This record gives sequence, C-alpha cells and structure tokens, in this order.
Amino acid sequence: MTKICSELFEGLECTILGNPNEPVSGLAYRSDQVKPGDMFFCIVGLTTDGHSFAQDAIDRGAKVLVVERKLYLADATDVCEVVVSDSRKAMACVAANFYDHPSKSFQLVGVTGTNGKTTTTYLVEHLARAFGRRTGVIGTIGTRIGDEYERNARTTPESPDLQHLFARMRDKHCEVVSMEVSSHALDLVRTWGTTFAVTAFTNLTQDHLDYHHTFDAYFEAKALLFSQDYPARRVINVTDRWGQELLRRCSDRGDSIVTFGFTDTAQIHPLSIEYGPHETTVELEVRGAPHRFTYPLVGRFNVENVMCAFGIGLQLGMPADKIAAAFADVAPVAGRLQLVQGSAPEGDVSVYVDYAHTPDALTKAISSLRALSPQRLIVVFGCGGNRDTSKRPIMGRASLSADYVVVTSDNPRHEDPRAIIEDIVGGMREAKGSYEVVVDRAEAIRRGIEIAESGDFVLIAGKGHEDYQILGDDVVPFDDREVARKVLRARNGADESAGTGKEA
Repeated sequence: MTKICSELFEGLECTILGNPNEPVSGLAYRSDQVKPGDMFFCIVGLTTDGHSFAQDAIDRGAKVLVVERKLYLADATDVCEVVVSDSRKAMACVAANFYDHPSKSFQLVGVTGTNGKTTTTYLVEHLARAFGRRTGVIGTIGTRIGDEYERNARTTPESPDLQHLFARMRDKHCEVVSMEVSSHALDLVRTWGTTFAVTAFTNLTQDHLDYHHTFDAYFEAKALLFSQDYPARRVINVTDRWGQELLRRCSDRGDSIVTFGFTDTAQIHPLSIEYGPHETTVELEVRGAPHRFTYPLVGRFNVENVMCAFGIGLQLGMPADKIAAAFADVAPVAGRLQLVQGSAPEGDVSVYVDYAHTPDALTKAISSLRALSPQRLIVVFGCGGNRDTSKRPIMGRASLSADYVVVTSDNPRHEDPRAIIEDIVGGMREAKGSYEVVVDRAEAIRRGIEIAESGDFVLIAGKGHEDYQILGDDVVPFDDREVARKVLRARNGADESAGTGKEA
C-alpha cells in the first residue's frame, strides 16, 4: 500500500517542507521499526522526544518526517518534513487516512470504564455471533479476528497499529467489533479519527492516578469517548455520579442513550437476582418489559457487565428477547472470576482466579464469592510495580473483607516486591483482619490453597488471564491458574510441583 504525502494530510493544518507528492509506504513512530519509504512521526512523549530519533529514522529509510518543529539535519536535505502542532494527533488522523478509515466498514463498539471492559467486550462478541455476525475483539486479553487470536502490547493499541488492526478486520469482513478503550488511549488520542457505532461506560473507581494524578482528570479522560469528537449511540451505567454526569452531557447533545444500573431509574435494571456457584439467574426490566434468563457467569459485578452488554445489543439493533436468550450459553472470560479446573471435587476447595487489580474490583470479587456462601474465603493478591502507589493500602484494607489474606508479589517490574507489599500492608495494620506475607507468588498460592479446608473458597487476584510475570525487564512464564491447578492436584494425591517460572 502506498499513499501520497499530501493526500494523507488532507484536511489537517500543516506545513509541508519538501515534496508534497512523496510516496509513503508505511507509518512508524519508533525509529528502530522504520522501513524504507516510511513516514516517521516525531512524538513528544512523557519521557522521550521523538525528534531526537529523526536521524536514526532517516538512516533506516524514512522519506517523510512529521515534526512539531523544523529539524535541521545534515542528511535531511532530500527528506520531506511536515510541521504540525500536535504530532500525536496528526499520527492518528494520518493513520485513519492511510488505511482508508476502516472503522466505518463495521459496527464498532467502544467500552470504557475502570472495571468490566474485558468481560463486556466478549459478551458483545458472543451476542453478535449469536446473531450470525462476524466479529472482532480488541483489548487486555488480546485481539481476536473471527477465531484467530493474537496478543496485544497495550489494551488499546497506538493509532497506526489500531487502524491497521481495523483494516485487517475490514478485510476479513468483520461486521461487529468490540474494543476496550483505555483512559490512556483517549488522553493520548490513539482513537482519534475512529468512527464508533456505540460507546459504553461501565463504571469509574480508583486506578491510574499515577498517570492522571486526580480522579477528576481520570474521569475527563474517560468522558472524551462520550464527547462530540466521538459521535455514537451511548450505553451508560447510571449507578453513580460519574455515570449521571455522562448522562447529563449526552442528553444535552441529544444523543441516543440506553442507561443501566442497580437503580430503578435505569432503563435496564434488575428485578431479581439468584446467585449460584456456576451460574446466575436474573430478571431484568428492559425499557419496561421483564426478561428472565440464566447465564453461566457468577457474581454481582457480572450482572452489571451483562446489563451493559444488553444495552449495547439494543443499540446495535438486536431484539431484547433474543438478546436474553443468547446469554444462556455465553462462555466464561479468561481470568475473570474463573473457576480453576480441578476445584471442589466432592465438596472440597473451590479456587477462583480474577484480574481484580483495583480496590473496587477486589471488593466486588470478594463480595461476589461471599454471596455464594462459602465456609471461608481466603484471598491471595499483590499489587503491580511502577503503577499507582496510592491504591496499594486501599487494596490492602479491601482485602480484609475476606476471612484470611495472603499478601504476595504481582508484577513487580522495577520495584522491590517487598516494598510494594509494605505499602499494601500499611493499609492493613490498623484494620481488623487476619493476614500473612509470602513474597514468592507460587508459594503464596500454595499456602492459600493448603490452609483452606473442605468447602472453603480461595480467590487469587490481580493477574487473571496473564500467563507471565514481569520482573525488571524480564517477562517470565507464570500463570496463576496453572500454579493453582498443580497445587490442587497435589492436594488431591498427585505428586507434582507447584512452582513455575522464576519469582522475585
């Protein structure tokens, strides 16, 4: 695929210094990934300035530089420079132009919020498939185009990668694509130039304050997906004040809105809920009409996710009765309150793995298992390194709603896991509760399961679907589910080691 430079910047304010007809065969924002004929975007980042890598990009064959200031490089005499006010936003617009606006070729659903994004996107995928539509999913677990799966480096990819994904989905004839839209992606305009059919808001609780600094700034980043820059039909959780504020803003613009939540004022709300260890039965009032159905997911927070997906289905034009019927055989989402295979033989220990890595998510996961009336609930969890430190003591206090807690390492990255644990425990010392510290995560999982008695529940929180652990710059194999499975086998009589990968 080759495009002409000036065509890619059509409609954008810019100054082209050099040949406006320079052919462009690819887009790059990392100089070490530049190929001959590429356009290189000099992105001003949080820690590095892409202008410093312009010469390296030229040496690798870049013929067009997108810059925020004119560069005077000895080897740039035959290189076209396009001067823009915001190279990151220009990159998003150019990427959409380069791939011919692929998001217009299917119904794109964008889901944002602190918790529930992943599950909701997979519920939407299930609904779309039940209606015979070819699907795509983009998010934390990875990307799926039809039945083909691949990993993502980010929840929401950088704009050239995102538009390339959209183009591949278009070329594979996807009809409905559901994607998680992170606050970082919105703030960094990765989705700029994207066309959404529906945007949905799940909830807002503390997370990412290391980046956004204040809760209001975090909310405003999420709210961008509901602004006039992203016109779409809306689905909004109105249980709390953040959803109410989004509802007000979207209503003022005359947007099409479906509301949901645990409040009678929502268009979709529960009339009754029956929780079970492997399934949930709900009766939802949907725009005044009752719909009763059972689905194989557990927990109160999954009721919220189901309501969100129900609203999205309505906004995609699906009939309510058929949406309700489609939930009956939805598949559990990896690492989202996932029952570990081998759990609870003849009434023994039930082990669940969940991605909960925020105070609210951990609280909801614990309360969801509490609702299933376990004899005791034991929680094993930690917090990631080089991330929001303020939530660590809050998560420590939240964990104490369990009967016993084993505090351990998560993805320490470049922090000392013992220092992270000390931050967590700092929030637990003044509260009443029983806990211990086991730094090695595999040993902590073993400890949590071994101290459990018949009928107890064990929740391993924080990593969910992840099959790795990040230790410094190393990514090593580590899967909570596999470790738990081995411990359960040993508990049930098999002689098998529970260790996997190396641990900090």
